[in-house]
Order: sequence, then C-alpha cells, then structure tokens
Amino acid sequence: MGSFFSRQPAAMVGLDISSSSVKLVELGRDKAGQFVLECCAIVPLERGWITDGNIEKFDEVADAVRRLVKKSGTKTRNVAMALPPSAVIAKKIVLPGGLSDQELELQVESEANQYIPFPLDEVSLDFCIVGPSANSAGDVDVLIAASRREKVQDIQGLAEAAGLKPVIVDVESYASRLATSRLIANMPNQGVGSVVALFEVGAMTTSMQVIRNDEVLYDRDQAFGGAQLTQMIVRQYGFSLEEAESKKRSGELPADYVAVVLQPFIDSLVQEIARALQFFFTSTTHNKVDMVMLAGGSAALPGLTAAVTQQTTFACSVANPFEGMEIADGVRLSKMTRESPSYLTSCGLALRRFLQ
Repeated sequence: MGSFFSRQPAAMVGLDISSSSVKLVELGRDKAGQFVLECCAIVPLERGWITDGNIEKFDEVADAVRRLVKKSGTKTRNVAMALPPSAVIAKKIVLPGGLSDQELELQVESEANQYIPFPLDEVSLDFCIVGPSANSAGDVDVLIAASRREKVQDIQGLAEAAGLKPVIVDVESYASRLATSRLIANMPNQGVGSVVALFEVGAMTTSMQVIRNDEVLYDRDQAFGGAQLTQMIVRQYGFSLEEAESKKRSGELPADYVAVVLQPFIDSLVQEIARALQFFFTSTTHNKVDMVMLAGGSAALPGLTAAVTQQTTFACSVANPFEGMEIADGVRLSKMTRESPSYLTSCGLALRRFLQ
C-alpha cells in the first residue's frame, strides 16, 4: 500500500496565452518531493490574433492551443490559466478577523462595489485572506481580485475548445511571481530581505515587478518588447514579418546581424531597463536592487545580462523557472534550456497544482 503522504494533487497543466505564443508546462513530484518537469511546449501565434489582451481570432488561437497540447504530449486535461493584469482589478482591504465565510463574502462584495467600475453581476470576483493585518490588531488583510466575466469566459472557452478543463484562473503577474519565488529562495540567506527586480520582456510589452519577501514594492509596464527586434530585422533585410520571426527564433540570419541589428536592440532594451529602475528609485525610498532577473522570449539574448550589469551596476541573471528541477526523459533538453525564460508564467501556473 502506498504511503498517504506521497499522493500527489490531481494532475494539472499550466497554460499561458500571450500575444505572441501559447505555452504549456506540466510539473510532477518525485518520491523525495523534488519537482519534475514532465513536459513543456510553445506554439507561436500570428500577429493580430491577440491584441492588448483581447482574443481577436478565437478559432485560430483555439487551434494553436490544440496543437500545443498535442505537441507537449500531455494526457492531463485539468488546466490553470491566467488573465493579464490589465484585465484584473486587485485591491488589498482590511476586514475584522473571525468572520464566518458567509460574512466575509458579504463584506467583500460591499467593498468590491466601491472599487469596481461596472455592475457586480458582470464580474467574476474572488478573494483570499493574506494574513493578519500588520497595522490593526485583530483584523486580517484580504486580497480582492475582480475581472469582467466575459474576459474569464473567453480564456475558459479557449481551453474548452482544445478539450481542456479550466480549474484555476489566476493573474499572469501572480503566476510569474510564484515561479520567481523559487529562484529567489536560492539566493543568499534564502533571499530573505533581497530586493529583486523582475523584468518580463514580452513581444509588445516589458513588465517590471520589484519584489521583496514575496511582496510587490513597485510594478510598471513599458511599451517595448521583442517585436521591435523582429521589426528591425524586417527593415534591415526586407524579410516578411513571418520570415523575420522564424529566422529570429532559429538564428538563421545574415553575418552582420549581430553588429547591425541585435546589438542596437540590446542597447535599447538595456536603456529601457535602466530607465525603469530609475523610475522605481525616484518614486520610492530605495536606491538599489540586489538582483535584476530577466524573463520572456528576449531574456536569453547573448550578452544581455552582462550589458544590464554594466549599465546599472546590479547583478543580473536570466530567470530559468526549471532551475533545480528534475527533467523527465521526454523533454528535449537543449530546446528547453534555450526557451526556459519564456516559461516563467506557465511554470508558475503549473506550480498551482501543489498550492491549492
């Protein structure tokens, strides 16, 4: 008879839908409790299928998710997904401790009414107790998250169209923070008190979160991302957008690419990161960070971390969410290593399996 303690929570995959690709991660645990990467896969999306977090071409994206599931080889149907922060209103409120679940729900609804600019019957609302309030004894901090119901139904519909069953809808920035917290715990002193600036370089947007002890000190989005590199390739060599994107991924580019296109893009990206850090310093009492972590499709560009350190003087690393995990036999190691920074959000969603 198997030990009661080694039973795993029901299998669940993490599915991350961004403007440029769909990504899937499935994690397990071995007998010693170590995380195992069971499978992961990425399928690119065409430009315009998803714009500003809105799904413009539902059938095409649903088909991409179907191909993603097939490519990954997973047999699991339960899925955790996430909405972009722009689609979610999150607010921390203080409520009296010791309320029953029902009283808590009523209080949350009446508070939510004040913060949410549309009728509550059009809203998906959730909340969780964060813990005792630091400022008022006997009270608790409660985090409220709300989104328009149609936004939630859109991404749930995508999963269902691909034969998956959505069981969790999270927020992208929370999921990426969950995956990052594992990496911060590997820093000196388990990362306690360390100030970490996480930059997720997406196709269109770079999101920054400054984290200390699992708390967000500051966050900011910038309209700069990997799509700019694709545009520069198009301009320089006259490729179509599709050609440029696929050559960028495969590295099949002319000999002068690094000097003429890649280096100027890296310089611009480093400037954006330095500027974002400066905004953080001028709007808070902080004047340094202990680590800059880079995630997203452009994070692993050659020479980027060194350039960030040179420009900002801060240590910089690429966030590999699979660090310290065992890798299952079916995972292609070289491909996974190259793409690992793109999996930060989907890995955070896959981790939710063990935190329900």
